[in-house]
Amino acid sequence: MKILLVEDTRAVAAVMAARLGTFGYEVRIAGNGQIAFDMYCEAPPDLVLMDIEMPVMNGFEATNRIRAFEATRKWAWTPIIFLTASDTPENLVTAIEAGGDDFLAKGIPEAVLQAKMTALARIAALRQRLAVANRKLEEMASRDGLTGLRNRRYMDLDTDLAWVEAVRLGQPFALLMLDVDNFKKYNDRYGHLSGDDCLCAIAAALGATVDASNGAGQSAGAFAARYGGEEFAVVIPGASEAGYRALAARCVDAVRELAIPHELNADWGVVTVSVGGARSDPASGAILALFRAADEQLYRAKENGRNRAELG
Repeated sequence: MKILLVEDTRAVAAVMAARLGTFGYEVRIAGNGQIAFDMYCEAPPDLVLMDIEMPVMNGFEATNRIRAFEATRKWAWTPIIFLTASDTPENLVTAIEAGGDDFLAKGIPEAVLQAKMTALARIAALRQRLAVANRKLEEMASRDGLTGLRNRRYMDLDTDLAWVEAVRLGQPFALLMLDVDNFKKYNDRYGHLSGDDCLCAIAAALGATVDASNGAGQSAGAFAARYGGEEFAVVIPGASEAGYRALAARCVDAVRELAIPHELNADWGVVTVSVGGARSDPASGAILALFRAADEQLYRAKENGRNRAELG
């Protein structure tokens, strides 16, 4: 168990750290609440032992700030135990209101301290397992059951978050809407099971194309999602004009190069996609307007012959 010990008196901190070290715990020491908060944000521990009266920032304020920081992170909660020489009712109430979980007297007997730490270690281990399980469940809930890309619900959530951040920072933002050309004809000709396999192959190609773009530094934080049926979307926060256009072209090429036979896709003979794109520099207003603009460009791509990208 990793413990962050927050204590401004060096002698007390050294003694407490030595006692905890004999139990096999890894202890880091912060000399005041501000240092503790900074250390917590850098590398969250499994447990915080927090003194109350300290210079710069006291334990109550540091705890308030840690809880506020945790609120911005998923599945984050760390037990915070106050160290005190005076466990008055007033201190207890203030500690709980600040987000603390319990009290420990600084002069607590060795056997009692070890028992307390054993119980807290069990809680910390359970918290870690629960956080891992929750992340796995969230990952499962966020994925489209067929293609493995982000599903529509989580695409909307992640897009909204990225849009708000782009607006705040005055950064550009781009969207690509993709539709499989003549997909109904594909299902009618080859069957729905083959249609599912086709969508999975397209999703994999789009995902790999977007990942390659991110890895090459041409986009950052871009992701592909299944929009619905045979429609996909690529969200590109911070998109440069050149990067946005290059990624759209690569998406068209990547699907065509799969060479999935499609006899009823006139002029091509293989499965292709049409792409419509829109970009805002800087991001402003409502994200819905960008979706509408990209959708209009998608219709233009289809009208102009399919297997192409039309970008606004």
